[in-house]
Amino acid sequence: MCVLRVFPLSCAVQQYAWGKMGSNSEVARLLASSDPLAQILWMGTHPRGDAKILDNRISQKTLGQWIAENQDSLGSKVKDTFNGNLPLLFKVLSVETALSIQAHPNKELAEKLHLQAPQHYPDANHKPEMGLCGFRPVEEIVTFLKKVPEFQVLIRDDAAVASALKSCFSHLMKSEKKVVVEQLNLLVKRISQQAAAGNNMEDTFGELLMQLHQQYPGDIGCFAIYFLNLLTLKPGEAMFLEANVPHAYLKEDCVECMACSDNTVRAGLTPKFIDVPTLCEMLSYIPSSSKDRLFLPTWNFTIMKMEVPGSVTEYKVLALDSASILLMVQGTVTASTPTAQTPIPLQHGSVLFTRANESVSLKLTEQKNLLIFRACCLL
Repeated sequence: MCVLRVFPLSCAVQQYAWGKMGSNSEVARLLASSDPLAQILWMGTHPRGDAKILDNRISQKTLGQWIAENQDSLGSKVKDTFNGNLPLLFKVLSVETALSIQAHPNKELAEKLHLQAPQHYPDANHKPEMGLCGFRPVEEIVTFLKKVPEFQVLIRDDAAVASALKSCFSHLMKSEKKVVVEQLNLLVKRISQQAAAGNNMEDTFGELLMQLHQQYPGDIGCFAIYFLNLLTLKPGEAMFLEANVPHAYLKEDCVECMACSDNTVRAGLTPKFIDVPTLCEMLSYIPSSSKDRLFLPTWNFTIMKMEVPGSVTEYKVLALDSASILLMVQGTVTASTPTAQTPIPLQHGSVLFTRANESVSLKLTEQKNLLIFRACCLL
């Protein structure tokens, strides 16, 4: 009986109001534009998007079903630590407008929220992930309070920020809608006048404020930029966000890897369900600078970026004691293992699952550079 070592996957796509559309979407491009409305590519075994196996011998199974029957494919440590489940969810996001001011609950709170309101919190897992952005250093927040009077009106007591960041942020997020709209309109008018006069808007984050207000008019989340770090990630850079860290994606395309969960607690910049009391209560109110948010390793998953020049004829993906998911972003290859399995052709947008302790040889079929992302667990 042939034991499968590697096989291609057909992965789920998701559509959201904040996503890019058509040729502007990296996700749609990865899918060869087969679904121009696709804005998130999910690669994993989550019940809302369990990948389908593209192999004639097991083509009727999903990845989750196959792993349940082939537990050793996970790797011994992963299997024991995560009760025989693939613990990660690998994603590509194409973001056009800001995603919600949000945080992801830890495992204990995720289980509680799932029991209380499963329609809003669809599973019992925590959801650490890569993104933006954490609370700013307190002195930066106080500076904004002094320079942005409309922001100060909503906080009232700037002296309290240093000693009670939680109460100040909670006060902002729970502000009366009428007051928020009034102050936001005043701020937008003032920034517009500054721009018309040719004044520098950098100190008030004017351009970003105007962008968010245009996307979500009158939304309290527009003021959150004065509490949260703003960070632009360069190609190859990443961030790690623990559970309970506030963040919001703003624009462009990225890859992310997280626990196999879709739980999100939101409080602004979204048409979805908002749970301000839960968010304000659960957040980690530990301020840090934006540079301190650059990549920190997490103990249960990682993303590896592999770049191979087109002059190379063959590249070997090393074996790890963990199942892996490989995403082909650039280049064309044929993939094979040391066993007699038939080589698998891979191209832009192909997704490959490899079982634990299995190396894969990639033979370049064109003299074009390869770009591959690999998601796995390193315990």
